[in-house]
Amino acid sequence: MTNPGDTPHDTPGDLPSGAPGGAADGAPNGTPGDDATGERPEERLARAVRAAEQALIEFEIAVETFRVEVENFSRLHHQRLGPMYARLDELDALIAEARAARTGDPEDLRKAQEARAQVLPMPGVEELFHNWIDSDGLSPEAAAMLNEQPVQAPRRVRPSDEARKLYRELARKAHPDLVTDEAERKRREDFLARVNAVYALGDETRLRELSEEWAAGPAPAEPEAGESEELYARLEWLAQRKELLALVARELEESAIGAMLRLAPDDPDRLLDEVAEQLLAQVAAREAELAELMRP
Repeated sequence: MTNPGDTPHDTPGDLPSGAPGGAADGAPNGTPGDDATGERPEERLARAVRAAEQALIEFEIAVETFRVEVENFSRLHHQRLGPMYARLDELDALIAEARAARTGDPEDLRKAQEARAQVLPMPGVEELFHNWIDSDGLSPEAAAMLNEQPVQAPRRVRPSDEARKLYRELARKAHPDLVTDEAERKRREDFLARVNAVYALGDETRLRELSEEWAAGPAPAEPEAGESEELYARLEWLAQRKELLALVARELEESAIGAMLRLAPDDPDRLLDEVAEQLLAQVAAREAELAELMRP
């Protein structure tokens, strides 16, 4: 999330005029009734609710966009760089063992044993269950299989500009926060979950298909004009939702992967290449050190 207006930092801000305590609580001079334009207070309040809904949706889109980048970076980091880290661990163990064989020092022997233990860890839950179950439950791949979702790695950390555009358009149209009817809200939540899964893969074709599916589905219901109490309750719910979302955004930004992404805000995929280059240099240096120790 690096573009202006597309980061968790860009919070919806204060609720619009018309929120409790705002200018739309009553008519001028604190007396109930229409204002100078003939607009009823309830109409102003309803307009404030709509503005707050749109602001919250934009914030949610920004947070989800960043969540996808964090998750994709984490998976690609493991897939692309994991073998290099494993090679470094193996070289460290070989170097420690070669040094211990030369010196016979008990401390060197102890270090060699510790280094080798890093290369041969005890089997974890992931290995025992063949990557179907991890410490958090079903792995993403297993869950995708059970939900008939495509099982494939993301192509890149950040989906393409076109995928981002399609995602934002769909999220704005189908977002569950736009409705209060529980059945319609559930339908939208299920649909948006599918959109999020496809967006994480950066699949433009599937996003276009989902756009067509949404356009062909039931026509969105017109929001009903509620009484003042209902509108105030809606504003309060939106404010609470914004606070919870801000906590999610903060956790993402303060995570280890989030911190790494901030090092390359314009091109997170390039950051993987840079880390790979650094690891390759370390591997070369370790191999040279091992070769020197192995000389007779």
